[in-house]
Amino acid sequence: MHEERLANRLKILRAEKDLTQNALADLIGTTRKSINAIEMERMVPSTLLALKLARALDTPVEQLFFLTKPHGRA
Repeated sequence: MHEERLANRLKILRAEKDLTQNALADLIGTTRKSINAIEMERMVPSTLLALKLARALDTPVEQLFFLTKPHGRA
């Protein structure tokens, strides 16, 4: 059984702000590796980190992160 998963638009929104992974990491006090892991959906950020990312990218957290439906389901 497939469950919903947390997806994100981090890479797209970061690019729109012309920020590198390093620059964004420095802005919010985390590492480039963490930014990369979140972008690749290998890591689910804490609530605090998600809110910091949304604030740094000047976007609502709900537009940055969203749930996806399981494969094969409407």
